[in-house]
Amino acid sequence: MDTLRQQQTQVNHLIAEAAELDSGTLAHKLDDGMVGRQDMKLILTRADGSVIYASAGIPVHHRVIDMRFEATTGIPPIQAVLSLDVSEDDRVLERLARTLVAAALAGAVVIAAGGFTLVQIGLRPVRDLSAQIQALEADTLHRLLDGSAQPDELAPLVAHVNELLKRLHKAYEQLDAFNADVAHELFTPLATLMGGTEVALRKARDADTLRDVLGSHLEDLQRMSMIVQDMLFLSQADRGAEARREHVASMAGVARAVVELHEAAIEEAGLKVRINGDATGLADVRLLQRALSNLIGNATRHAHPHSTVVVQIDRLDGEIALRVVNEGQTISAEHLPNLFNRFYRADAARSDAARNHGLGLAIVAAIARMHGGRTMVDSSDGITSIGLMVPTPRAQ
Repeated sequence: MDTLRQQQTQVNHLIAEAAELDSGTLAHKLDDGMVGRQDMKLILTRADGSVIYASAGIPVHHRVIDMRFEATTGIPPIQAVLSLDVSEDDRVLERLARTLVAAALAGAVVIAAGGFTLVQIGLRPVRDLSAQIQALEADTLHRLLDGSAQPDELAPLVAHVNELLKRLHKAYEQLDAFNADVAHELFTPLATLMGGTEVALRKARDADTLRDVLGSHLEDLQRMSMIVQDMLFLSQADRGAEARREHVASMAGVARAVVELHEAAIEEAGLKVRINGDATGLADVRLLQRALSNLIGNATRHAHPHSTVVVQIDRLDGEIALRVVNEGQTISAEHLPNLFNRFYRADAARSDAARNHGLGLAIVAAIARMHGGRTMVDSSDGITSIGLMVPTPRAQ
């Protein structure tokens, strides 16, 4: 359109110069003005439709843009039609479009290939990490992931996975040890039962002898039953069982009831028991009695004769601390973190392994977890304190 407007100005100027509108003169001037414009066509007509001037034509199949205007020169107006051939422009645009489409497709292919390559290179450390994880087995959990070739972004992930592997390895070792301990604890009374039964069946026995054998067998069966019951309880605790809450008017009263149950064993060991402090709150009385019974029984077995076992009860910031303190042999610091593990004995010789199977403190820890609490232990200078913290709102 700019080209047509420029040519319009020139045509108006040439028509203005032809004052007499001599067709030959005007045509000559317009031919001169149209020199070199094979892509343009001009037609001048009078008001009655007669043609004054017509330049060379543009091929019919070419696309043109027309501009119609009226040339006024002080004489009757002249109608003009300027036509511009834009076929070449269309061909240029078409070639440009094809070039741009080809470039876009080629660029997309290059970008896709480059992106794929970069992603593969970027994922190489992840694939290496995945291969290391897939190579792990139950018996190779001690092998930590090698993060030396990993980027800084994956370093925290490798560290967390290694920590998880350490915990899994420790849990797997504990499970193996636990299975072995269970088998050992059950095998001993079973072997005793089988041996005693074989001896009793070798020859005829009188009723009193058979009664003694059956009584001994009953003790072993009761011990096995206690182990199974304790294992079932620990299994329920591990599955997330929670303690029911009820109003406890006096924790000291709960402790006194437990002490009365252990009165015979306490007197036999030559000990005294003192209860210090008291608290009220919400807790499961039955479970607290079981935990205190295990703690008092443990203290009774390990306390020095003629000493005093103290049941200490304190309320600390919304928690109730129940501790059993006794005077006895100091427990080494290396054993303290493991005291609440199943079947763990710091000293098998003084743990009365024949009657106690090493689940007492594990049950105390389970009861603490069922209340949402925790265990605590301290041993120094011959004073050992073991107990649990039970979070409980103050009873109204």
